[in-house]
Amino acid sequence: MKVATIIVTYNGEQWIERCINSLIKSSKKTEIIVIDNGSKDNTLNIIKDKCPSVKLLEKKENLGFGAANNLGILYALNSNMDYVFLLNQDAWVHPDTIEVLISTSYKDKSFGILSPIHLNGKGTALDKNFSHHINSEDCPGLLSDFILNHNNLKDIYPIKFTNAAAWLVTRECLEIVGGFNPSFFHYGEDNNYVHRVHFHNLKVGIIPTVFINHDREYRDNNEYFNDINNYKRSIIEKTSNPNLPFSITKETKHLIFICLKSIFFKRKTFKISLQKLIFLTKLDNKTLALNLKKSKGKKAFLN
Repeated sequence: MKVATIIVTYNGEQWIERCINSLIKSSKKTEIIVIDNGSKDNTLNIIKDKCPSVKLLEKKENLGFGAANNLGILYALNSNMDYVFLLNQDAWVHPDTIEVLISTSYKDKSFGILSPIHLNGKGTALDKNFSHHINSEDCPGLLSDFILNHNNLKDIYPIKFTNAAAWLVTRECLEIVGGFNPSFFHYGEDNNYVHRVHFHNLKVGIIPTVFINHDREYRDNNEYFNDINNYKRSIIEKTSNPNLPFSITKETKHLIFICLKSIFFKRKTFKISLQKLIFLTKLDNKTLALNLKKSKGKKAFLN
């Protein structure tokens, strides 16, 4: 089974050598493909000087996480890979992680995506974001088995969603579902991809016996999580989710109502709602329809 690991880098000099070295030490050998989104720090020099075996695709501008990953995915498919392993630049694998993911995937073809357990950077706890998704409703049985039945864990636990810091994706999944929707520049692209995976009746799963470390708990991402950016991502996510209906007209009427209601007494609410309304009116309905159509098609966003 041939596997390519795809890493998107952007100013990742503090992590990239450890990330790549963990792959080189992996018990399952993998071709390593790095797509650099116009790093301004020493990331490229580190890769070129210390990791000469890496296939490096340099971009002069930041394409966004999804679009850059698509370049690596397309390269891997054209190289006849059976799997792609998506790994964040600030994460690293344990020696047996990829090997166990692939061997487990081979036994059960119903899963399009498999993920290991995500630890924090120090390995002292679960990654905080990852831990939110392994509750009893979204990932039935995992926590109970870890506590009460640790010596007899299942091979795979189905999960509604886990973030794309470490995804093993099958070739079949990529050929059916396609790549990431580039409408999501940063954050939200993995949610949309999982929506499309479920639309095509494939599953997402957690392998409880293998791990990655994800070193992000001390970083401030507030610039990406203000009201307006969150709203933009949520609208793009809703309009490109093939599993749920969404009405632009209904959302527009709702925002107009909020603006009129708050214009005199809640100026902050009015200002934010007006910004949301302006964003909504600028959306191109033809583009939205095309994104939704592509989200259902073979090799969507990879051509």
